[in-house]
Amino acid sequence: MLIIPAIDLKDGRVVRYTKGRLNKKVYSSDPVSVALDWQDQGAKFLHLVDLDGAFCGRQKNLKVIKKIVKKINIPAEAGGGIRDVSAIKKVIDCGVQRVILGTRAIEDIDFLSQAIEEFGQKIALGLDASGQRLGLRGWKKTAHISLKDYLRKLKNLNLKTVIYTDISRDGTLSGINLPAIKKVLNASQIDFIVSGGVSSLADIKKLASLDCVNLKGVIVGKALYEKRFSLREAIALTKNLKRRKKHADK
Repeated sequence: MLIIPAIDLKDGRVVRYTKGRLNKKVYSSDPVSVALDWQDQGAKFLHLVDLDGAFCGRQKNLKVIKKIVKKINIPAEAGGGIRDVSAIKKVIDCGVQRVILGTRAIEDIDFLSQAIEEFGQKIALGLDASGQRLGLRGWKKTAHISLKDYLRKLKNLNLKTVIYTDISRDGTLSGINLPAIKKVLNASQIDFIVSGGVSSLADIKKLASLDCVNLKGVIVGKALYEKRFSLREAIALTKNLKRRKKHADK
């Protein structure tokens, strides 16, 4: 299970919100140095979000994303306001490994299907939910379809990766919603990366200990920026748990 640091971009700066809209806090005016720091601490993958894009539907931080990707030696994914093929191409041209589709893919599953057909595994789906309610347009609106019903629709698509975020826990440092995560993981065979509420190494341990082969990573944001634990500590914990499991299985 990968530990994936999040870099949320608003007006070119690294920020974190609570539940996507509340209590914005700026952590850095130099996103590139933040990305390099996560890489130096052992990150194998980065999660980049253009919050301006998510709120208004047009990419506002593409230049920053491109600068980050050019400087780092690890892959990254990026999302936020990507709602047509032209936008997908622009983000891919920045050098990211995966483009995260959200609002448009939920409102128009044919668009998601066409994107997967054209761009293959470069497409990931972002499902942001509070309970069964799927958030749209920077979480300002709610989809008419439930999370459960939408996951059913994905069965016929050749989708590789879903990023599931618990809106009610995102940025709250209140701990993960393990029952909700288990339900999502068990509802589909697609590879999942989860996020929302991670507050301690105990949360990381709970996720790493799950017997779900389709859990591929956890995105961590505020807990790292607030120094609840270090990225190195989280990576070491998952490696140790993996070694123990291998030993137990022998």
